[in-house]
Amino acid sequence: VSDRGLQIIEKQKVRFAYGVMEKQFRRYYLHAVARPGPTGDELMRELEQRLDNVVYRMGLGSTRAQARQLVTHGHVAVNGQKLDIPSARVRVGWQVGLTPRGARTEYAKILKEEIRGRDVPGWLEVDREQLTGRVAAEPGPGDIDPQFNPSAIVEYYSR
Repeated sequence: VSDRGLQIIEKQKVRFAYGVMEKQFRRYYLHAVARPGPTGDELMRELEQRLDNVVYRMGLGSTRAQARQLVTHGHVAVNGQKLDIPSARVRVGWQVGLTPRGARTEYAKILKEEIRGRDVPGWLEVDREQLTGRVAAEPGPGDIDPQFNPSAIVEYYSR
């Protein structure tokens, strides 16, 4: 496989992992280029701060797809308000959790048992009893999944 082929594979791997379409992924790249700091790190930070990913990282969804469904079905609240847009960017200090309706579901009862053993990244604080959390800091380069190579994605779009 050529270098270009490896770059495309890396881009697709990240796109599919985060459940993002090509047009939106390119927009994240363009935002990352405009921000100060390494473009690859900024791109991954943009993806990590999506609401569906934050719900997944908090342990409220066992997969990103399940977390996305929780969001789109209206079971997630941000700062006390229902937010059903999976791509919404969650900022530092914002509270994320299940809505009162979402907390009454059978899934929430099961989740309270399952969430105890899940690891949460350092940039998130989670109350496992209330099924809520807070974004304590922006995700850093150390919080990026090591299976991804953001520099290959930057090289792909730099052409």
